[in-house]
Amino acid sequence: MKFYAEYAIINVSIETILSFFEATPHKGCEYTMQNHQQPSLKNINRLKYMLVIGFAAIVIVAILSISTLAFRTTDKAMKNKVSSLVSSLNVQLQLNMDSYLSRMETIGTLAFAVEDTYKYDATDPDNDEFEALNTEKAIQDKLLSLCIMENFVDYGIVYRNNHTVGKISNGTKNLFGETIFEDLEAMIVRPRTQDGWAAGYHDDFKRIYYVKRIHDNAVMVISFYTAELEKVFDNPETMHDMTIRLTDQNYNILYSSDEEDEPGEQLPEPLTRRITGHSSATVLDDEYLVTVNTCSDDWYVVCSVPTSIILEESTQIRKLIYAAAGIAAILAALMGMFLSLRLTKPVERFVSSLDTKAHTDQLTGILNKLSFEEYTAHLLEHEIHTVPHALILLDIDDFKSVNDTLGHAYGDKVLAQVGSLLRATFSTEDYLGRIGGDEFAVLLISQPAEGQSYEDYVHEKCRALCQSFHHNYTGDKGDYKISASIGCALFPNHGDTFQTLYKSADQALYKSKKGGKDTYSIYNSEEASQDA
Repeated sequence: MKFYAEYAIINVSIETILSFFEATPHKGCEYTMQNHQQPSLKNINRLKYMLVIGFAAIVIVAILSISTLAFRTTDKAMKNKVSSLVSSLNVQLQLNMDSYLSRMETIGTLAFAVEDTYKYDATDPDNDEFEALNTEKAIQDKLLSLCIMENFVDYGIVYRNNHTVGKISNGTKNLFGETIFEDLEAMIVRPRTQDGWAAGYHDDFKRIYYVKRIHDNAVMVISFYTAELEKVFDNPETMHDMTIRLTDQNYNILYSSDEEDEPGEQLPEPLTRRITGHSSATVLDDEYLVTVNTCSDDWYVVCSVPTSIILEESTQIRKLIYAAAGIAAILAALMGMFLSLRLTKPVERFVSSLDTKAHTDQLTGILNKLSFEEYTAHLLEHEIHTVPHALILLDIDDFKSVNDTLGHAYGDKVLAQVGSLLRATFSTEDYLGRIGGDEFAVLLISQPAEGQSYEDYVHEKCRALCQSFHHNYTGDKGDYKISASIGCALFPNHGDTFQTLYKSADQALYKSKKGGKDTYSIYNSEEASQDA
């Protein structure tokens, strides 16, 4: 946090001061004698003193005015820069949490590799005792082998008669007691996948439980201590003053980077008041900077930092500038000129740093148009022609009607969701970019699995992308279907530069739109010749 704060404050302060001097012309002072008589030496000295005092007063007022303007501009720019940084970090932490929970769910499903796991019912009165023992031993061995993959407190199966197989800790058994099966079953809140996450059972917020139904008489349970989330919410050293918390829907703290917070405590009221009713928001005022994002299980990732800490370095610099103003009042214009010369070199350095362009489209989180074109053109220019790639262009169908019918806020949500769809459909190797208002592009860099042709791989990706749109609806009631037209061209067959490849993909996109939209087309040179 300190690095970013110092950089933003110094940079904006210098820019503000210099811009003021550049915009304000220097006005000379003239003294015109009202009569043509030679003034006395006393009057000349008096005039000299008046000029010195007057100029010093002008310098003091000017410096104080400029400093005040610089402080206000600095504080505003500082808040905006840190707000953007914390907001981006919060989104990344939310993604980390979703990924972690998803990985835990995947580990849970590995238990089903043993056929007996989902077929065996310990509550069946017809079970043969010997066969039941052997079956439970096989299940037990599988569960214990999976349990060592993570630092689980529990990893086992609980049957309706409260019989357990696997690792079910004594702490869990004592906590749930005779209603262990019923209470765990009640944690299954997702009907489609028949599973769910829960925390705070009997006010015990030190453990998080994942429960998945095996059959009507058995559930799989995984639990771990919330302290394990420390590796998920890794706080960068530059943001060490920021507090990261994970809360449930009632703002009970499940995890906190602040050691003074206890699991189960309520999120501090000043933070709760600022984020209540928001699933994703950034709130900045004179007291706090707070950002919140919702995880897939309706838990909140909350990042907060007092505004006073954000402006701490600004306060220190403010004292230094006021001290410099006092010195400048004594030394007047000479000291001001000296300081201006001394500021020249650092200004060039900071302005040069600020000239670095932004690579990411802020709405969708993928590459912006300029960066996508630069990266793609550079890769294709240096790529050998024996390695195939594909350029996929995507245009949202009738996007104007989305804005006209549902409003621009919904339009922004649709665009952001398209960015998420692209990330979900394509590999992290591929380039994803937003190249227009509702136009997107993908450079397919990833390669197919062994035995699959590249053309089949491209068709598979295009079909997957089309299919992902078929499940996307928006509107207040989720009744407005979103679709896309897609065009694709292959490198180097349809173009060996970005410009030629883009032109081919654009023709394929036009074919999709002309053919009724909500589909994809691969560039065909013969069809393109006939159309021409």
